[in-house]
Amino acid sequence: MRLAALLSATAIALTAASLTTPAAAQAPDRVAINGIIDQGFNHSEVMQNAAWLTDRIGGRMTNSPQMREAEAWAQQRFRDYGLSNVRADPFEFGRGWSIVRSSARMTAPRPLDLRAIPIAWTPGTNGVVSAPVVVAPMSTAGDFGRWRGKLSGKIVLITTPNNGSEPTEPAFRRLTDEDLAGRTAYNQPTHSHSNTDRLREADFASRLDAFLQEEGAVAFVRMSQRDGALLHGTGSGYRMDDQRRTPGFELAAEDYRRLARLAQTDAAPALELMSEVRFHEEDLNANNILADIPGTSRSGEYVMAGAHLDSWVASDGAVDNAAGSVVVMEAARILRALGVRPKRTIRFALWNGEEQGLWGSLAYVDKYLATRAPLGDAQLDALPNNRTWRARWPIQPRDGHGDLVAYFNMDNGSGRIRGINAEGNIAAAAVFEEWFAPFASMGASTVSLRTSGSTDHVYMQTVGVPGFQFIQDPLDYGSRLHHTSIDSYDHLRADDLRQAAVIMAAILLTAANSDEPLPRMPLPTRPNPTDPFAGN
Repeated sequence: MRLAALLSATAIALTAASLTTPAAAQAPDRVAINGIIDQGFNHSEVMQNAAWLTDRIGGRMTNSPQMREAEAWAQQRFRDYGLSNVRADPFEFGRGWSIVRSSARMTAPRPLDLRAIPIAWTPGTNGVVSAPVVVAPMSTAGDFGRWRGKLSGKIVLITTPNNGSEPTEPAFRRLTDEDLAGRTAYNQPTHSHSNTDRLREADFASRLDAFLQEEGAVAFVRMSQRDGALLHGTGSGYRMDDQRRTPGFELAAEDYRRLARLAQTDAAPALELMSEVRFHEEDLNANNILADIPGTSRSGEYVMAGAHLDSWVASDGAVDNAAGSVVVMEAARILRALGVRPKRTIRFALWNGEEQGLWGSLAYVDKYLATRAPLGDAQLDALPNNRTWRARWPIQPRDGHGDLVAYFNMDNGSGRIRGINAEGNIAAAAVFEEWFAPFASMGASTVSLRTSGSTDHVYMQTVGVPGFQFIQDPLDYGSRLHHTSIDSYDHLRADDLRQAAVIMAAILLTAANSDEPLPRMPLPTRPNPTDPFAGN
């Protein structure tokens, strides 16, 4: 047998053995879980909080006025529930941004209102601007030369138009037993990024903005990545040293393709665009919101649940991620209403700046858990922290590194919890099998060794802190709601969110009271640059 195959077979055998013999796991307190179920299903406030956060406050761009309102509201709710040490924990972010109003209209060859949204952190138009369009697709800096000298006085359509993406599968679905069975395979966690040459490349959006300014473009327009008139408006340029100067719009895919087709005829279109936006520079710090249920023993140790409170601007940020935020808040309410006295402190976190690169959770990790050594290159060390984090070695644990014994994250919409991703932690997976046993009848019994990314447990994993993401039914999160203009309260599932809050509260209490903390992975170290056994 080849060595690689032998290692793979050994890993699979160890995985199977670990998942079937959780001898070291402490059984959850089922009497306490009865109380959690009663509170969570008969006295829930999860949908009331969701309605306030979405209908009342709305979309919560980091450092926007709406986000400041959400920060204050969340702190007051935690205080109302009787939590301790409720606080805003600041970290450096940059400018806020918000839309006052906007419009887009084709004026030739016929008048037609278009579906559009300003792109985040681009400036306003300073009134209505009118200009012909030019279709000039640009996705890398290598495309600029083709359009040099051709964009002055034009509204530039920068996306290559496609033929559309008519759906072939239902937009809404739940995970089947077959789906869940396919999630149990092991995959190796990776905490390293060594390509420092790519880190030196300037952000394309910044380079595009500079090129459009040099060429005298009036504005630029991109095509929505989804059909069905869905809009997103996501963008960058929040840092004070990285500001955009060209107004940008995202156009519904159907409207964009119409313009591109007309541009190939003798009736080339002209547009009127208007965007009034505001930048908010009064306070460049963003705030994570933290609150505790104090522990009675195990001095200094704590378990934690979190979700990101911020959203994008196109709608009310309901499934991404008011859903996760109100589940975290509801878990806090349930446990406080039951008067639990956990051995370890239970901490609740509502993160900020997640949508721009997990800024809030990274700031928490860097400040309280562990940091990573600088690269020793002035240019690279001046880059934003999240750009270089995985390339920096060694990891330098802080005094509080061992105090956080488990973190649980929710950030995949409003679908019910179906289990948990153990992030390659074979020892923790065995414990989770026992902890999730009471919830098999609620559909939550899958313990997967897979890793999951792109949300707020990631940076904890990169420094060896046990951070985990729940598995959820996808519903229509990825197909049509994620970051889109229809991400509103209407798409939240009340029964699913109540179930999720019950499970989160129970898992937190079990983790807080367990005699032994969850097993940890080894502290990550720099991996070998090459695999000497590759291909053997």
